[in-house]
Amino acid sequence: MIYTVTLNPAIDYVMHPLTLDMGFTNRSSSEEIHCGGNGINVSTLLNELGVMNVAFGIAAGFTGEYLINRLQEKGITCNFVKLDKGNTRINVKLNGIVMTIVNGMGPKIPEKKVDELFDRIDGIKAGDTLVLTGSIPNSLPENMYDIIMRRLSGRGIRFVVDAPGQLLMESLSARPFLIKPNNHEVGRIFGANPETPEDCIPFAKELHAQGAANVIVSCGGHGSLLYDEYGKIHCCPTAKIRLVNATGAGDSMVAGFIAKTDAGADYETAIRFACACGTATAASKGIAKKATIDRVLARLDQMIAESDAAAGSDN
Repeated sequence: MIYTVTLNPAIDYVMHPLTLDMGFTNRSSSEEIHCGGNGINVSTLLNELGVMNVAFGIAAGFTGEYLINRLQEKGITCNFVKLDKGNTRINVKLNGIVMTIVNGMGPKIPEKKVDELFDRIDGIKAGDTLVLTGSIPNSLPENMYDIIMRRLSGRGIRFVVDAPGQLLMESLSARPFLIKPNNHEVGRIFGANPETPEDCIPFAKELHAQGAANVIVSCGGHGSLLYDEYGKIHCCPTAKIRLVNATGAGDSMVAGFIAKTDAGADYETAIRFACACGTATAASKGIAKKATIDRVLARLDQMIAESDAAAGSDN
């Protein structure tokens, strides 16, 4: 079974303003509402793929109730701790010429509710996968992911971590099955400026050496890199699409990769499918539908086949 954890979920209210002038009234041409949070994005795509999973999280107030109801309507199994006070945050995203985002603060989480979440997570068994991704609320310890992994250490659980900077580095001692920074996050960690998957190889190798079994580094339009647990390098291009909204693309990559590896696929198949999932979401208004993923995967397979054929003719 695959489990996701979203400690700081949100209602994403996406507006498409006709203008965006500070100090004046601006009007929107259309609006959308999505259930946000990195772990929720992973669960949403897994659910779209027909992969059983459980979404853990913390929710509060009428916005929290709305979020849980929407997820359950989609068929996602939820196991959320409900707070007695406050409201799940609302993130306002103004999608104009450039994306402008105002993220809400979210509720304060008391210690007894954290203990309640821990009690629920304790039910995860050997062979299960736990995905830890997304921001950590200010009211919780900054090393919350490390606390969770140490609590579950030695139980044969596969950890997947997608977190920035120090939070990611602290997770390496738990020897996670997968981490997935992007090239900019890798650059900030190592004080470098990698752009392409090839640029990221030495940094992925170092992250692997420090404890991560598999390291995926996404590089936007340049493609993605997988440095797998056997030390083999896989570089995957990005299929050409019209960018609609990059929110959730990285989460979709994580979901695609663990869906395939959980089903027994080899790493080359898994990273290619992960890339298709991420690109498909970038081409969609929300998390990608399976039909879009299938179209992007077919396009990606064709690109790779043509590249291999051209390389063969040059030899």
